[in-house]
Amino acid sequence: GIIIEKVRVPIGVIGIIFESRPNVTSDAAVLCLKSGNATILRGGSEAIHSNKAIAEALQSGGEKAGLPEGAVQLIPFTDRESVKVLAGMDKYLDLIIPRGGKGLIETVVSLARMPVIKHYDGICHAFVDVAADQDLAVAIIDDGKTQKPSVCNALETVLVHQEIAADFLPKLAKRLQARGVEMRGDQATLAILPNITAASEEDWSTEYLDLIISIKIVDSLDDAVAHINQYSSQHSEVIITNDAAAATRFQSEIDSACLFHNVSTRFADGEEFGFGAEIGISTDKLHARGPMGLNELCSYQYRISGTGQIKDIARQEAL
Repeated sequence: GIIIEKVRVPIGVIGIIFESRPNVTSDAAVLCLKSGNATILRGGSEAIHSNKAIAEALQSGGEKAGLPEGAVQLIPFTDRESVKVLAGMDKYLDLIIPRGGKGLIETVVSLARMPVIKHYDGICHAFVDVAADQDLAVAIIDDGKTQKPSVCNALETVLVHQEIAADFLPKLAKRLQARGVEMRGDQATLAILPNITAASEEDWSTEYLDLIISIKIVDSLDDAVAHINQYSSQHSEVIITNDAAAATRFQSEIDSACLFHNVSTRFADGEEFGFGAEIGISTDKLHARGPMGLNELCSYQYRISGTGQIKDIARQEAL
C-alpha cells in the first residue's frame, strides 16, 4: 500500500565557468532557469561587457516575471582568483560546469570541491570497415573533418581496414586534398600515399581543431576498437560499414559517449539530438554523458506516501 514516486528535481545552484563567446551567458542562464536552477556565471575577459549586459537583462526581466532576486548572477570581474573562489564554494554551489579550453577545465577540476561535469577534448575517430560503402565513407569523413573543423565533434583520426586501404585511401586523399586538409599517416598509409606527412605518436592523441587529420591502417575491427579505446577522449566515434554485426560490436565495445554508424560525428549535438539548446557535451559517465539538455540539469528524488505503515510488522499488529 506504499506509493513510491521518482520525481525529477532541480540540482540547485549551478556554477558555469566559460571563455569567450557571450552567447554562453544567455544559453547557460536560460537552461538553468528552465530546469529550475539558479546559476552563477563567470565569463572570460574577451566578452565581459556583453556578458554583464546580457546577465543584467535576464535578471531584471526575470524579477519582473516573478523570479527570485539573484536567480541569475554574473561575477563582474575576470581575474583567475575568482575561479578559485567559485570552485571552493561547495556550501553554496551544487555543481560546476567549465566550458572552454583544456587548461581551464583542468584548473577547475583540480580546484573544485563540488561535482564537475566536463569534457577535455574531442578526439573523434572514423573507422572504415572492410564492408564499407567507400563513397559513403569519403563523404562522411569529409563532412566530419571539413564542415567545421574547429569544434569538438569534428573528426581527428581515420582508421582504415587493411583489406580495402589500397583502394580506398587514394579516393579519400583526393577529396581531402581538394578541401585543403593536411594528412598525417602511419608507415602503412605512407606506402599508399607517399606524399603525405608521417604521423608521430603524439598525433593519435591530438585534437587538431584545424584542417589536419591523422590516418592509420588497422588489421581488423578488433585493432580499430583497441586503438580508439586507447587514444579517444570518449566523445564521438563512427564506423562506416554495411555489416550490421560489425556496427553492433563497434558500438558495444567502445567506451565513448556517442557512437555513430554511417552518420557524421558532426551530429553529436544537443540541438541535433532534439534536446534544444545544450549546456555542453559531457565525456563523463556520471551523472550526465554526451549532449546535455534540460534533463541533464536535473536530479531526482523519491517521494513516498502511505497510510501509517511501519517496518516492524509485529509492533504494528500489536498496535
